[in-house]
Amino acid sequence: MKAIIFDVDGTLIESMAVDTELYFAAVNEVLGPVRIRKNLSDYDNVSDSGILAQILADNGMASDTAAADATRSVFVESVARHIESAGPFPAIDGALQFFEEARKADNIRVAVATGGWRKSALLKLSSAGFDVDGLPLATSDDSPSRVGIMQCALAGIGENVTAVTYYGDAEWDKRACQRLGWNFVAVGPDLGGIESYAGMEP
Repeated sequence: MKAIIFDVDGTLIESMAVDTELYFAAVNEVLGPVRIRKNLSDYDNVSDSGILAQILADNGMASDTAAADATRSVFVESVARHIESAGPFPAIDGALQFFEEARKADNIRVAVATGGWRKSALLKLSSAGFDVDGLPLATSDDSPSRVGIMQCALAGIGENVTAVTYYGDAEWDKRACQRLGWNFVAVGPDLGGIESYAGMEP
């Protein structure tokens, strides 16, 4: 049995820029004008919970469950408002059909592994038309580390997996696949990856 695991932002849907903007706006709303590193890649764990933990540490703030819960809540609400005002997040060209074909294949199991929080990921995926009911969905709620999130997604698929292919758009996705020994398919321009799933077969 083969496994195909998808990242979300920038991989299945065109949401990376908006997602990052709304995330840091939520951080500033809850924590105040904190110091934020220049690039996402400057953080050890590029996930919603991992970045927040490092922001707290960078600014001399104690790890605080209440602050994390409040930031997540504000962020999810802002994502919902964005969808309501701007419309659904667009899917990457051909991604919906490719995703459904992978789901229906007899010899493939599909999962989703995203650095986002679960509630925001579900909002974005649903708005773009992706049906993830019944699929393993591993998120930043499960682990702050990209590797941990991806391992959680694979565990949700079960045993008897002989090969894993991960679709991702960022350098941290590629590094995580190298650590795990998974096949990696780059999506989008940052890694010179595919621009469209059209015509591809799972």
